[in-house]
Amino acid sequence: MNAPFRFLHSGDLHLGRRFGNLPEEVRSRLVEARHQILHRLAEAARAQGACDVFLAGDTFDTETPSDRIWRQALAAMAAAEGLRWWILPGNHDSLGAETLWARLAAQASDNVRVLTAAAPVDLAPGVVLLPAPLPRRRPTQDLTAWMTEAATPEGALRLGLAHGPVKDFSEEGSSAEAIIAPDRARSAGLDYLALGDWHGQVFVGDRTAYAGTPEADGFRHTGRGACLAVSVEPGRVPGITRIETGQFHWAEAPLPLVPGQDPAPALAALMPAAAAARRDHMLRVRVSGRATLADHLALQDLAQALAPDFAHFVLETAALDTEIDAADLETLDHGGALRLAAEGLADRAQNPALAETDRRIAAGALNRLYAYLREGA
Repeated sequence: MNAPFRFLHSGDLHLGRRFGNLPEEVRSRLVEARHQILHRLAEAARAQGACDVFLAGDTFDTETPSDRIWRQALAAMAAAEGLRWWILPGNHDSLGAETLWARLAAQASDNVRVLTAAAPVDLAPGVVLLPAPLPRRRPTQDLTAWMTEAATPEGALRLGLAHGPVKDFSEEGSSAEAIIAPDRARSAGLDYLALGDWHGQVFVGDRTAYAGTPEADGFRHTGRGACLAVSVEPGRVPGITRIETGQFHWAEAPLPLVPGQDPAPALAALMPAAAAARRDHMLRVRVSGRATLADHLALQDLAQALAPDFAHFVLETAALDTEIDAADLETLDHGGALRLAAEGLADRAQNPALAETDRRIAAGALNRLYAYLREGA
């Protein structure tokens, strides 16, 4: 072939994920964003001059997605005229889900191909795809090994498509036998090996890569989801371009504090500059160091005021110690049961004879009591 062969490398869409650890209003937006990612992948492919989209496993979050999930996914792919979708079973949607893959194969449009066999597939003249579908959730061998002996026409481009960990990392952990050989592209003469499983983008040499999830789904991999636009031609290192496709931006920021420091400007400095952009931001701020009771309260008030601007905002203060200042206690009632309770909690929070967990519990209770009394005042 004379012209480069261009395709989009993606995977780990996890259509149907429910995000049960997040508030309901956030869950519904994330679920919809995962469906819309098919449209955004199609747009990215067209913009890059690619006619093929490789989905390297875990297109669905489970082996039993609802009819609504898989049928609407097929409809979205069918609507992408001029594109071909190549769907590989992963560990979340392995071939063990026989009913799912039978239905997909039976109802998919002509531009959607399900890759259920480890056998060469002709993509175009002089271009062959070598897929490694997962027969079960946890395979017991390197499923890419067959590519080494796979026969293809002389001079043809050899493209591998697989799902699983290279080296010793995985989103959920895998047995040592399931680890894909890091030099598989070299040993199998692959021009490019497209991998899925890891939700962040990782390059393993110049011919092997994880595209990451196109719509980010947690704080473990920050930023927006993305895919890879790949251009291959004989005898050349593939050209690889990162294309952002995600709607939601996930970010995690540290906020170290010292006693007496005003937390307001420190927290404000972590906010995205454009307030309108915060609607699609998922931000987790991890606070550490020490702060007075008054600064604890000011920080919580500020976080409460900022939270509605974001898709999701989390202020984690478990690592923030309390600097107990007598002046803070003096602002409370000078007598009575609540003042005595505050003093008792302060003593426990500063008692070195107590376990750290007990001291933190006492400090947390003191902060809540302080906030309650200040609100009442």
